[in-house]
Amino acid sequence: MVQFLLNNRTRMKTLITLAIALCLIVDVAPLCAASKQKASDAVQVPRLELEGGRELLFERAFSSQAEVGSKKKFWSKVIDIIAGEADQHSMLSPYSVVADSRGRILVSDPGLSGIHIFDFAQQKYKFISRDKEEDGMRRPQCIAVDASDNIYATDSESGKIFVFDSSGKFNRVIGSSRHGEGYFKRPTGIAVDSVGKHIFVTDTLRNQLFMLDMDGTVLRKIGKNGKGEGEFNFPTELRINGEELIVVDAMNFRIQVLDLVGNFKYFLGNVDGGIGGIFRPKGVAVDSEGHFYIVDGLNGVVQVFDRTGQLLYYFGKKGPALGEFQLPAGIFIDREDRVYVVDSYNRRVQVFHYLAPRNPEGARR
Repeated sequence: MVQFLLNNRTRMKTLITLAIALCLIVDVAPLCAASKQKASDAVQVPRLELEGGRELLFERAFSSQAEVGSKKKFWSKVIDIIAGEADQHSMLSPYSVVADSRGRILVSDPGLSGIHIFDFAQQKYKFISRDKEEDGMRRPQCIAVDASDNIYATDSESGKIFVFDSSGKFNRVIGSSRHGEGYFKRPTGIAVDSVGKHIFVTDTLRNQLFMLDMDGTVLRKIGKNGKGEGEFNFPTELRINGEELIVVDAMNFRIQVLDLVGNFKYFLGNVDGGIGGIFRPKGVAVDSEGHFYIVDGLNGVVQVFDRTGQLLYYFGKKGPALGEFQLPAGIFIDREDRVYVVDSYNRRVQVFHYLAPRNPEGARR
């Protein structure tokens, strides 16, 4: 018995000694690998030089938890070496993207029934979901955050909206009916007006927008099926920019702009189908100069228009390389004019940086 204990202690000491040695190797090896990779695997990506000294630069692409570069404590490394590293989350079918006030990047993933939260500054990653038989999240579609960084996600399958606090802890469900079914037929786009304390949701199959209060009570239904002003044909994504509510009116092949009570203002787009036409609009975002960035999922490009509907430029093309897209979907532009594009079929998010003149006209409100 004594010999057995001694042998176990000896084995444990040996394992720990090996683990420490391996940790030292692990800490150093990536540096060598990285230097080799830089020299041999450097990738050239497009850089657009635009009028008036403007530029659009590619910054990076990311697709998994591993790219956050989480700092592990010493004993975590030891456990990883002895027991093996835990599985890393990777994107499966990303759809929508948003950045919060902390600079965290949130990506919905219908294929995994959850939301990825990437915090590159703090080197942290979190995956949030809700695996419940009743009021469980199934296919989160579009996401938004409010002024307090609470997270709102539409679920196109359950017909509900799921709300999480800024830490990712489940808070509540909006639109859950008495028998567990969802109130909305196909909720897709979502935008939160923190100042006016309203939540806007597109119900794609009803061809309507819903204005809710922050408790989820329906205050107003906006629009109906049709091609006229303020009418919709499969509305999808939403974006609030200042005092404007921007709606992707998908099957009318246009973007409609409303005020924050739902009154029509103007629209962009036509059905030409080529560059300059909006044939398969997906996500929409607005930069600091008031330019509209519209994702064309069919052509694999992002087109940039001014407020009159004039095409300014476009970037991307179909393909798997950096700067190329396959079935792009959501898009978001942060306050630093970083442009996040969900490259769905390539299972990643690509990040670009728009460099505007120092004193731009029509700056974002």
